[in-house]
This record gives sequence, C-alpha cells and structure tokens, in this order.
Amino acid sequence: MDKIGLLTTMTGEEDETVLSAYLDMAEQAILVRAFPFGDGTEEMPSKYDHLQCEIAAYMINKRGAEGETVHLENGVSRHYESGDIPQSLLHRIVPMAGVL
Repeated sequence: MDKIGLLTTMTGEEDETVLSAYLDMAEQAILVRAFPFGDGTEEMPSKYDHLQCEIAAYMINKRGAEGETVHLENGVSRHYESGDIPQSLLHRIVPMAGVL
C-alpha cells in the first residue's frame, strides 16, 4: 500500500492534498532529526517510511487540538505527550553524523 493509501486508512482523511502536506511535514521532521548537521539536500531513508505515516497520522488526528496538553469533557480525558510530535516517535530516528 502506498503512503497516501496507508494514511487514508489510518486517519479516514481522503483529501490527497491534505495527506501530502502532512506527509511532507512528517518527512521534514524526520530529516531534521536524522541529519542534525545536514545541509538540506538529504533524502529520507526508506526505513522511515512507516514512521513518516505514523507521524503524519498523529498530526492529522491532532488537528484542532494543537498545543493542547489536557482536555477533559464528559468524563473523557485526553492528554498529549507534547505540544508537537511525541518524543516516543522521534526517539525511533537515529541521528546521522559525518566526518568533516
């Protein structure tokens, strides 16, 4: 299954423009974490494809609740790990460094 199809399945979102935008944002988050000393020309390793979809799904599902860390309503309590992408997802990215 392609990334758009997987993300549609994970989130229920069907607008491919929205899905592509979130996949791009997730890819950038992975690249920044994986290549902290990069020059911006790096390509995302394919081993992070599924993680990219997980991060994008997290961001899509959190729309409208950005920055919210606690939400209580009718006995339902929602807590987000952080105001951004959770560290539990980002910790799965191994930073790469090169030799100068």
